[in-house]
Amino acid sequence: MKARIAKIRNFATDIKSLSLTPASGVEFPAASAGAPIIREIPGAERVWKNAYSLVSPDDRQKYEIIVRRAPHSRGGSAWLHDHAALGQVIEIGMPVNLFPMEASAKNHLLLSAGIGLTPFLSYLPVLRAAGAAFQLHHCCRISETDAFGALLPADENIILHTSRTSLDLATLLSSQKLHTHLYVCGPEAFMNVVVASARKLGWPQAKIHQESFASATGGAPFKVKLARRGIQLQVKDDESLLEALENVGLSPPSLCRGGACGVCELPVLEGLPEHRDHFLSGAKREANSAIMACVSRAKTPELVLDF
Repeated sequence: MKARIAKIRNFATDIKSLSLTPASGVEFPAASAGAPIIREIPGAERVWKNAYSLVSPDDRQKYEIIVRRAPHSRGGSAWLHDHAALGQVIEIGMPVNLFPMEASAKNHLLLSAGIGLTPFLSYLPVLRAAGAAFQLHHCCRISETDAFGALLPADENIILHTSRTSLDLATLLSSQKLHTHLYVCGPEAFMNVVVASARKLGWPQAKIHQESFASATGGAPFKVKLARRGIQLQVKDDESLLEALENVGLSPPSLCRGGACGVCELPVLEGLPEHRDHFLSGAKREANSAIMACVSRAKTPELVLDF
């Protein structure tokens, strides 16, 4: 879909929001709380595809996203911070919700850090309108207190932490009632600690939900042979396997592009993957029988895929 940048608002030097309106004049598709869109961003050598959470649920006239400039951006967030302008038309994909609220939950515990707050900004109006029980704990740097404070409504159930160490995970997680569902989003290290703490305390996997904002970080180049097509290609050090496939005109299935949804899973016939995802089971990792094309790479010089 084509979307026009209708408004840009700066919250901090590296955090800004963009309001997008339909360039065609036709309403956007409906999007539920937690849904992201894929944004296509032109680059010098390729088109970047990044997933960003919508913070404006149930609004078909406007999609709003919040973008943090990544310290080592490969093109996506840097382009939006440096080149996005009012009236500009960009390409976006259809919203697909990979991080929905659990309808059966009687209490929602939301834990976020940094830009991981964005999906929860779409949760909050829905939860408050429904009168649902919830609590949001958001961690950020002291220097970002004003920026994130401006994004959050005043509510006694919303707690802003200026240090992750001030968030007593053990006490918070152990004091929850059985009908509580946990949602976590933010940097990998933060999510790993939260999820590990919950599992240690006996939280069932079905009540732990997470969304990753990780993106492919590059690494050593490697070769890929596509067994079904009989072709071989090179994955460069600064591109993902998914991008390498797309750059030769292939269209493997994908959604989140962050290693969380499982859509881009491809079977591995030969070689050892370097797993960087949050989806594959321990058994599949040990068997090295699959790879998540969006973030994972290779430990061996070549992988043979059943694709």
